[in-house]
Amino acid sequence: MNEIRKVVSTLWYDKDNYHTLRNVFPNAEFVYVDFYDKEKLEQEAKDADVALVLGDVPDCLLGENSLKWIACDHAGLNGSARPEVFAKNIFVTGAAGRSAPVLAEHCIYFMLQSCYHTKELLTAQEKGQWGVDGSDKWRGLYGRKVAILGMGNNGRMLADRLQALGMEIYAYDKYPVKGYDYISHKYCGLNGDTLDPILAECDFIVLTLALTDETYHMFDTEAFRKMKSNAVLINMARGGIVDTAALTQALEDGAIGGAGLDVIEEEPFPSDHPLWRMPNVYITPHMTPQVPNRAGRSIEIIRENARRFVAGEPMLNLLKPTDTFQSGNGNSGWARLTQSNLSKEEIAKIPLEKFLGKRGWTDPSEWNYLD
Repeated sequence: MNEIRKVVSTLWYDKDNYHTLRNVFPNAEFVYVDFYDKEKLEQEAKDADVALVLGDVPDCLLGENSLKWIACDHAGLNGSARPEVFAKNIFVTGAAGRSAPVLAEHCIYFMLQSCYHTKELLTAQEKGQWGVDGSDKWRGLYGRKVAILGMGNNGRMLADRLQALGMEIYAYDKYPVKGYDYISHKYCGLNGDTLDPILAECDFIVLTLALTDETYHMFDTEAFRKMKSNAVLINMARGGIVDTAALTQALEDGAIGGAGLDVIEEEPFPSDHPLWRMPNVYITPHMTPQVPNRAGRSIEIIRENARRFVAGEPMLNLLKPTDTFQSGNGNSGWARLTQSNLSKEEIAKIPLEKFLGKRGWTDPSEWNYLD
């Protein structure tokens, strides 16, 4: 049985959620450190058992300390899937699943945008134009074929919703897809299954899998050649899974029908890139709307993992050596901010609440007490 005597946290939570989190560890010392104060974080971690960190594992926690578990308040852990992190030989977990319901909605949003040709309809509306050329050939989602690549939290949540919409689902995962009897097409990478039959059959290809060395640029020129010419690619996973240059060329050549992108290799995405102006491409800036109290959902994952840690049971969302990612930059968006080594003076110039949300407290004593 493991013991948790000290917890150090850099999480950016409001007062109520921090109070709840503090009470997940009633028998431990609980220390808050600003995420940008890497020197203090390194010092406090020397005799800590658990670190709760904003974003990926910071380098300052990879030195000499007593940490046994690092919980990243972050869904995709590709930025932490580095050899030097695995060399620590400790538990590293993430927050995958906390936003799964709205990520599924976001996928469907992209799919409906494509089906209903939203850009064309809005242009017609602005003109006061009744009717759009070619609309008699548009098709909805019902009865069409969709591939979900990655049957983790997000993929499973999406499958339930697409099944209710009457779509024919093709599911692919590295590991066998268990349950989900309504899915008649299941593929498993470890069993030698390839994406070829999926790419040849499906009208929508939705990416909800992790970015690893295996999946980096999984969608390249060759993959786009295998897709149907009217198929739509939706990326809700990580930008590095798709070769941006190959995608751009495939769209320009008419090799595929369109794309919905919430993540792209380079974020922020350059404003002069041609993908922005393609009529069959819909882009959102890595910004799925939040579930009610997303921090609260993260805390429940931490709570369950704390129980499992003490009991010696398998941890949720555990980072594994097979998740290793060295093929590109694992950081994107605000993750670069949390990993930066900016001074306190430089940080003071950044409107943190704009990027990280309203915190509403200044002193940890406002929440750091036990019920």
